[in-house]
Amino acid sequence: MIDINTDEAYNPNRLLDTLLQNMRLKNDAALSRILELAPPIISKIRHQRLPVSASVLIRMHEVTELSIRDLRFLMGDRRERYRVSNAVSRANAGADTEAHA
Repeated sequence: MIDINTDEAYNPNRLLDTLLQNMRLKNDAALSRILELAPPIISKIRHQRLPVSASVLIRMHEVTELSIRDLRFLMGDRRERYRVSNAVSRANAGADTEAHA
């Protein structure tokens, strides 16, 4: 279904357009209803003012049953590994400090 030989840069429109086509939806408003996301979120993702977050990817996975890897590939994310945010690391460090106090 997905051509792994395609070498495209980050492009969330490819992801959104593929979801629209695969789910036989007419527009982004219909997609937002199916994903249970506010329409401005889809619009901001499409215009690259908002990145596709992990929670949005998970919701897309739940609705479409496409793997997270396939969804990431569709939007041009070719990283083999994920990096944990520094903010998450700092929050965990703070929790460890409080537990030892």
